[in-house]
Amino acid sequence: MKSKTSRIWIGILVANAFAMAVMGLTAFVFTYLYHYSNGAGTQFFIYSDFIIIPMAMGIICAWFWKDLELKNGYYLVNALLAVIVAILCSFLFLGEGVICLIIVSPLLMAFIVAGVFIGKVMFQKKNNKLNVSALSVLVIIFTVDSLSEHHYENLVTDTIIIHAAPAEVWKHVASFEPITEPNHYFLFRLGMPSPVQSTVDGYYEGADRKCIFSNGYVFDEKMVVYKPSENLTFDIISQPRDPEIMGHIDIKRGQFLLHDNGDGTTTLTGNSWYQLYVFPVWYYDLWAQSITRNVHTRVMQHIKELSEKK
Repeated sequence: MKSKTSRIWIGILVANAFAMAVMGLTAFVFTYLYHYSNGAGTQFFIYSDFIIIPMAMGIICAWFWKDLELKNGYYLVNALLAVIVAILCSFLFLGEGVICLIIVSPLLMAFIVAGVFIGKVMFQKKNNKLNVSALSVLVIIFTVDSLSEHHYENLVTDTIIIHAAPAEVWKHVASFEPITEPNHYFLFRLGMPSPVQSTVDGYYEGADRKCIFSNGYVFDEKMVVYKPSENLTFDIISQPRDPEIMGHIDIKRGQFLLHDNGDGTTTLTGNSWYQLYVFPVWYYDLWAQSITRNVHTRVMQHIKELSEKK
């Protein structure tokens, strides 16, 4: 029994050591040297970091467990232990925050578990040609992905109807009083920075604007379009490098558009442009859109309340 437990933990620890080593390699050799040399200027977390490496971790675990005659339920439980160790390693050695780990955990879990059961089938068949072929495919995908360009930008748009004229709404768009409403979005409640207040140095095109978030984070902005009661567009000049999210995503530009509905109401549209540095996009963009929409909702709902006070 002791030997079996030792074998299980050796598989888990070797798999995680492998992952740490390979992610360090991709960060330095591929994403750092290759992308920085091409002017990208930031570190990327690529598709392989969250798909191929976790799958390879699962296969490594399965190799150590192949002679233990474990049932599928034990494979699953041990795979989940490997996920927990991977999360702890990410926290301790990669400096990832709690919010980031919550976001990445489902992806790690899915592909480590998948790798474990793929490995179980591979090593039961004892077909060396099959095993070499499967591992070769993973290596090829990993290499191609590491050397590929990674660029993704997106626009998120939200609208709200405000029962006030555009001139009244405009008073609260460029700058607004502090938001005192409690956070409802679960990531904000867990500690992710949320918008609190906006201030400006002046009410004209080219003026500086600051969007202040909880925890004292400040986004420095410049108003590039200032059309009263119609359009406020601002570029993000600098933003905090919070390890939870910032550094994995950059907000490029924000915009508020006002449309007079002709019935005493105004349609307020909020637009945000951002660039992601984490892949795969099909997974992480779901989170990016959700976070951006909840930032929009919190600010635009506050503008609505201020505008409708009269």
